[in-house]
Amino acid sequence: MPLTLKPGIKPPPPERIKSDAILLFVSFIWGSGFIAQSIAAESMGHFTFNGVRFWIGTLFLAAVLGKRIRLDRKNWAGVLTAGVLLFTASTFQQIGLKTTTAANAGFLTGLYVVIIPLLLWLFWREVIHWTTWAAALLAVIGTLLLSTGGAFDPAPGDWFELAGAFVWAGHVIVVGRMARRMDNLQFAMGQFAITAFLNTFGAILFDRFTVPQPQAWWAVLYSAVFPVGMGFTLQVIGQRNAPTTDAAILFSMEAVFAAILGYFLLGEQLLPLQILGCLLIFSAMLLAQFREFLPVVSRQKQITD
Repeated sequence: MPLTLKPGIKPPPPERIKSDAILLFVSFIWGSGFIAQSIAAESMGHFTFNGVRFWIGTLFLAAVLGKRIRLDRKNWAGVLTAGVLLFTASTFQQIGLKTTTAANAGFLTGLYVVIIPLLLWLFWREVIHWTTWAAALLAVIGTLLLSTGGAFDPAPGDWFELAGAFVWAGHVIVVGRMARRMDNLQFAMGQFAITAFLNTFGAILFDRFTVPQPQAWWAVLYSAVFPVGMGFTLQVIGQRNAPTTDAAILFSMEAVFAAILGYFLLGEQLLPLQILGCLLIFSAMLLAQFREFLPVVSRQKQITD
């Protein structure tokens, strides 16, 4: 019985392609948010910044929903979990940045790409396709090269960044499940409100109030409208019809878009190894998205007369 190659699974349905496109756009929006975040961080605390932008995002979605604002009790736990995870992940990231480099933070946070399939396999017993593992590994290597240029120098804050990667992974998993169970806009508004409340509480306790520079408010407004209002909302909509593992790999393109925008808008330089990292992440995205077109190896009986 010789081995023959047969055509693979049917191409993904239009809903899946649309979801993938939405999630890729989300990565672009989040990548553009790094510039605004760096500007705002110069004149306001982390909790204040996140609190203001998530409150704006909450009010925006409340206006969009209008009389449709409601939350069934059966969904409370999921919305609360998503909001707490979103708050915790961003807090760990910010605490870690005090004693580590942005390069280390970028790489360690990017590890959620491989943590997500690991958690799904361990706790939900999901079967993970080999191409997903390969794509996740490519994305991690690419993120390492892009973030650090291949030179990783350990620092104390790395532990917070690593913990944050697990929390980010949990958030993506929760969003993927809740997106299929309830109205996406209601879910997004709910997690925004919880995140905003927790950040407001954190700002009262830990942030020192100062009068922000005018450009900081523009950065807050941009971050509230795009990375939060559009980005996290479209994440929920996109994950409704996309596998969670594929969504994670698509999100790794955030670092690529941030690097490209930094190069063109801020004049930042890209080393050859960093460019290679971008290419590896892009390759990981293609591998994850087009595995349906890979041929399937099957055995067929050889018919003899």
